Amino acid sequence: MKFSDLIAQLEPAFIQASSLTAHPDCNPELVGVASVEVGQSERLSYIENAKFAAFVATTGAGALVLPDDPALSQQASDRGIAWLTTPNPKLLYAMVIEQFYQPYRPQPQIHPTAVIDPTVQLGSEVAIGAHVVIEAGCIIGDRVCIFPNVTIYPGVEIGADTVLHANCVIEEQTKIGQRCVIHSGAVIGGEGFGFVPHPPQGWYKLLQGGKVVLEDEVEVGCNSTIDRPPSETTYIGTGTKIDNLVQIAHGCQVGQHTVMSSQVGLSGRVKVGNWVLLAGQVGIANQVEIGDGAIATAQSGLHKDVAPKAVVSGTPAIDNKLWLKVSAAYNRLPELLQTVRRLKRQQK
Repeated sequence: MKFSDLIAQLEPAFIQASSLTAHPDCNPELVGVASVEVGQSERLSYIENAKFAAFVATTGAGALVLPDDPALSQQASDRGIAWLTTPNPKLLYAMVIEQFYQPYRPQPQIHPTAVIDPTVQLGSEVAIGAHVVIEAGCIIGDRVCIFPNVTIYPGVEIGADTVLHANCVIEEQTKIGQRCVIHSGAVIGGEGFGFVPHPPQGWYKLLQGGKVVLEDEVEVGCNSTIDRPPSETTYIGTGTKIDNLVQIAHGCQVGQHTVMSSQVGLSGRVKVGNWVLLAGQVGIANQVEIGDGAIATAQSGLHKDVAPKAVVSGTPAIDNKLWLKVSAAYNRLPELLQTVRRLKRQQK
């Protein structure tokens, strides 16, 4: 694809430069994208911000998406690299990838080995792979794609254009919205972890009769789990993105457009607001509430409520700025300990 043809197909709202190339005949043929470090003449790369600006002088990419920086544009022009500027280079780069790659999606059909209860309501143009099991009373929307070995328990509803990847399990009464993606190995609607002390016999199982609801455009990564509660609903809001190996316990309420990185763990009845960012291995204790726009950095342990737009770090989590000071002081603890011991000796 010619660079000029690619630009013509991209969303105009993200294109801020009218001059797209370094010189009139700089219109390379592109076959895909690559990172700027290993860019090749037939591939497009991007510079997200000033941190990576030095790569403009060294990349082998044939075209670049650049931030709004005239100096970088001029540098690319001097090297004969086609370029386009935008306030959000990574977003435009994501749009470029879609021009060269689309995930595999099978044609609408029902594999002969699939087991589908007669009461299931199937929409139009669904794709159901080999050895899929769909139990009684389920509703499957239009253009839903279900890859092989998926198991769907009774009473599940799945909205239009949702994709269920191989070997995921959707348990009873779960409701999944439109345009969701559930990746391989995920379990949606599994039993919450509930046991009541019952001495001397041991632990009495607390049955989990509630359900899980995922609104539209939720994505759940591989081997993640979202549990149903004893009653009522575990709820995930529109547009929330959940990475691999995330555990969301029974009764949690997660807002819209929140992002959870790998190995995040939410205990029971946690409430997470809109546009929250939980970095890798963040753990949240029972019934904690996280305000809209808050950020918890990697490996933070949240044992109390977090205010909207706060940034917290550490275990137990504290304000990020304070945590940075504490972390800087941590490396000096041996020196400080020696100083304290010396002062004690001098006092004797």
